[in-house]
Order: sequence, then structure tokens, then C-alpha cells
Amino acid sequence: MKVSKIYGVFLCFLCVSILMMPLYAGEWTEEQKEVWKTVESYWKIAAEGDVEGFINYFHPDFLGWDYSQVLPTSKEVRSKYIRYYYPNLKSLFYDIRPVGVKVLGNVAFVHYNFYSEDMDADGKKVVSKGRWTDILMKQGNKWLMIGDHGGETK
Repeated sequence: MKVSKIYGVFLCFLCVSILMMPLYAGEWTEEQKEVWKTVESYWKIAAEGDVEGFINYFHPDFLGWDYSQVLPTSKEVRSKYIRYYYPNLKSLFYDIRPVGVKVLGNVAFVHYNFYSEDMDADGKKVVSKGRWTDILMKQGNKWLMIGDHGGETK
């Protein structure tokens, strides 16, 4: 009797979990999908080593705070960091997973987890995982980052 109750609870939990997975993705509006597609685009561009293409996704008034930085950085400072650091890495693999996307008019907040494997200039594999919150503003037909917070977590 006890085994059948445990089995029943497990089966119910499994069914609810399976049913809820597509609901989350299905709840996204077209704007939320567009914003997430933008995040995927700039990660892909960065992974391909297109430094200037990646920097073009930053709004001129950008202000972001990477966990590794003591203070928030402007687009100018972040661009210097990207131009120095990114050419010394070769992206082997990355995976980003959305946690939430909230669009309020022409501003969007995107929370997501990431995992990446890169090869540094010395041929050493660098593995990192963490989380980001990106804040984007739509200008014309393009979403640009006006802020972010996050980075690698240990």
C-alpha cells in the first residue's frame, strides 16, 4: 500500500513537471522572444570572436557591474576589457538558459544562467559558469544593453 502511494505521488509530480515545461516557453510574448533572441545573438557573436560586433550591442550610456569588478563600468571601460580579453580566448562551447524575461515598453530585464568552456592564449581550458541580468533598451528595431550585472559564480 505504501509503495503504491509513493508511486502515485511520483507519477503526479512527473506529469505536472512535464506539463509545465512547455507552458513556460509558451507564455512568452513576441517581445520577450525577440529580447531573448537578441541575447542569444550577442553571445554567438562574442563566441565567434567578433569583438566589435559584440560591442555594437552596448548602448552608449551602458553601465554594468561584473562580479569581478570593484565598481560598475561604462561602455568605454567594458569595451577596453572586451578588446583585451576576448582575442585571447577561443570559445569551445557555451550554453545560456533563460530564467526570466520582463519587457516594460522599450526596456527589458533578462535573467539567465550560463556555462562556457574556452581555450586561453596558453592553450589552457578555462571553464566558467554563472549568471547574468542584462538590461536592454529598444532603439529603433534593435535591442541594446544599457546595463548588466553578474558573471562567474564559484
